[in-house]
Amino acid sequence: MLRIKGLSKTFYPGTPEENIVFQNFSLDIEDHTCTAILGPNGCGKSTLFQMISGSLVQDDGSIELDDFLLTDLPEEKRAKYIGKVSQDPSMGVSPSLSILENMSIAMKKGEPFSFKKLLKKQDLNFIVAKLKELNLGLEDKLNTEVKFLSGGQRQSLSLLMATLRTPRILLLDEHTAALDPKTSRLIMEKTKDFIQRDGLTTLMITHNLKNAIDYGDRIIMLNEGQIALDVDANSIREDELLKLYNEQVEQSLRSEFLQAV
Repeated sequence: MLRIKGLSKTFYPGTPEENIVFQNFSLDIEDHTCTAILGPNGCGKSTLFQMISGSLVQDDGSIELDDFLLTDLPEEKRAKYIGKVSQDPSMGVSPSLSILENMSIAMKKGEPFSFKKLLKKQDLNFIVAKLKELNLGLEDKLNTEVKFLSGGQRQSLSLLMATLRTPRILLLDEHTAALDPKTSRLIMEKTKDFIQRDGLTTLMITHNLKNAIDYGDRIIMLNEGQIALDVDANSIREDELLKLYNEQVEQSLRSEFLQAV
């Protein structure tokens, strides 16, 4: 279980630009579930992911994974337990390296390595078998630099790399938002396959309400650093969710207006 306790984060404290994103925020995520995280811009979704992954340090509180504190580990050591896929198809890969080199790095995620030794010790058969799962023919382009792949191919590769070592937590930060609708659906189906096959515990930020219902087990809506909605994905219709989402957006806009005046 991922357990977040009393998390607090304020940007620019003590200045006119002070922004309290979280204050004593708590959340439990059950193992082997996919939780969709919704909410208006600025509600804290990405900040939450950054604190879980360790790229951003919380001011107070703790993040526990089963029987140990993630907050005791620096970001590079948390990478052993956490897989991440971001909105930008180029963020989860190294564009100037080949597909083979990217996959080799993913195999040694969270471990110290020498790049030359890494390439010598790679399990080529394993890499080829994993690439075949994508059904994109990437196993026949092992020496192709990733920058020459399409956005969908790069995001598929990024997803595969993030799940290659079966992470304890998978963080999906609007990972289909930059793709066209057809490619987005394909990536979501691949995502669903990987999650179900490996029983991954997943947090998925999305603005696509249909994806939240279709692919999530649980839906959480954040607003101003608090949980505004927490429901089973099977218990709510898309039109109901849209109404609640719009209400939270309107509330957020009113709050911003009042702060501005």
